[in-house]
Amino acid sequence: MSSSAPQTEPHVVEDCRGVLQLMSDGTVRRSAEPPALFSAVDVSEDECGVEWKDVTWDPAHGLNARLYRPRHLGAANDARIPVVAYFHGGGFCIGSGRWPNFHAWCLRLCSELPAVVLSFDYRLAPEHRLPAAQEDGARAMSWLRSAAAGGGDPWLADAADFARVFVAGDSAGGNIAHHVAVGLGRAGLGPGVRIRGALLLAPAMAGDARTRAEQLECPRDAFLTTEMCDRYARLALPEGASRDDSVLSPAGPRAPGLEAVEMAPVLVVAGGRDVLRDRNAQYARRMKEEWGKEVEYVEVAGADHGFFVVDPWSERADELVRIVRRFVVDHMDTE
Repeated sequence: MSSSAPQTEPHVVEDCRGVLQLMSDGTVRRSAEPPALFSAVDVSEDECGVEWKDVTWDPAHGLNARLYRPRHLGAANDARIPVVAYFHGGGFCIGSGRWPNFHAWCLRLCSELPAVVLSFDYRLAPEHRLPAAQEDGARAMSWLRSAAAGGGDPWLADAADFARVFVAGDSAGGNIAHHVAVGLGRAGLGPGVRIRGALLLAPAMAGDARTRAEQLECPRDAFLTTEMCDRYARLALPEGASRDDSVLSPAGPRAPGLEAVEMAPVLVVAGGRDVLRDRNAQYARRMKEEWGKEVEYVEVAGADHGFFVVDPWSERADELVRIVRRFVVDHMDTE
């Protein structure tokens, strides 16, 4: 009489903030709710003077975009305002523009820049590993081009100045914004649609060799730790790829040189307490000194990773809004 080995229940192999779990049998479990830290954010939309709506920008993959515009704008052309195409963070694995924290931050950008903000969702890993997110970023910009040509949502027509587009994102979204900006160059998306700049807010970057911040200076209570970065990389990278792959290390040893790419100016913002700050600084330095790009690097003293989406109404978030506003005003009309 033969006996088979006892069946064991699948167990959690990787966990991302409790909202995504990779199981030992390869299945993925996702929560419909964001982490408690993010869902507790006060959106304060009535105080912002902003209206918004959701659209499906990619029906094939069920991808949502949340569109924002100030409530009170004149109909004249000179009342139109810049466009910020925004990609949320979440390690390429979790997140949505509909989460309260990302929603609140986009409300602030819309109200205080001011700008029309288009907050795009994209496919997430591990079901869709990189470069799926960057590919979705490029396709989202094609949707924007269609909107600018009148084939998109007419809700944007009276407010959006598509000749003043800024590509933006935080963390993983900042990485996507880099790849989108490189792919589009300064010429943008054709007649009438110009890329004026890229806003990389604590952009997600990695590498095989540890930086000082990752190895020695990551606080135990940090919002993002070295261990978390490694987990996101394991889940997001293509099978067999290392952290030096250019999808995660856009200025690393395997990244193609960008000397010949004509890019709009880039703003890189890092937190002084962020585990990614060394990589952000190295990226800005190589982009500027080796590849000849116009790059501004700003470090917000004492700030943790994603401080502006963890608490979009904090004093440090106020500082970041001022930094972003100045950059947008300085570059929205440059040739």
